[in-house]
Amino acid sequence: MVAVHPTTLRLVGDEDNSKRRQILDGASKVFMDRGFDGASMCEIARAAGVSKGTLYVYFADKNRLFEAIVEEETIEHSKVAFNFDPERDVPATLREFGQAYIRLLCRPGGGSAIRTVMAIAERMPEVGRRYYENVLEKTIGRLAAYLEVHVQTGEVAIDDCTLAASQFMLMCQASLFLPFIFQAAPAPSDERIAQVIESATRMFLAAYRAKAG
Repeated sequence: MVAVHPTTLRLVGDEDNSKRRQILDGASKVFMDRGFDGASMCEIARAAGVSKGTLYVYFADKNRLFEAIVEEETIEHSKVAFNFDPERDVPATLREFGQAYIRLLCRPGGGSAIRTVMAIAERMPEVGRRYYENVLEKTIGRLAAYLEVHVQTGEVAIDDCTLAASQFMLMCQASLFLPFIFQAAPAPSDERIAQVIESATRMFLAAYRAKAG
């Protein structure tokens, strides 16, 4: 039996991951420029700087490649650590979360990925469903769980915390996300994001803050 040095195994693994990353980067650019229907495996191979044969070693078809890109987008979202410490003040938590959430949604390149997922969701409902569950629904659930704690302490009066969490997230998007996602406006500035989130927080608390007495 021929012994294989551990360093050799590590280098092979690193090279494999690097090649996969190279393919995903090239495919992302093509999907964003051309959309799912306009993208071809030949064009993706050229953009990634690999042969078509190498491309098929990593991904069986365009659907599998697109699913991998959606998974990458999910991972990017999961890297953002929203602070829902139940001991934290509700207004401060909402403001901080809202600003971080909108910066994530409206980051350079992020809009193109979301547009592509939205465009393909009808044809590939499993991809759309998985993206929703792993990105949006999880965030809604975490905010709802935080709000539930503060319902118990009497700081806020909310009958349906999941609905309230969804409402707050949509208020945070107001005038920012749709213009960005439809390329009618560039990514909003930090100052504009802060203004919109402050307004959303005031509206949310006006509706849900527990009344004294």
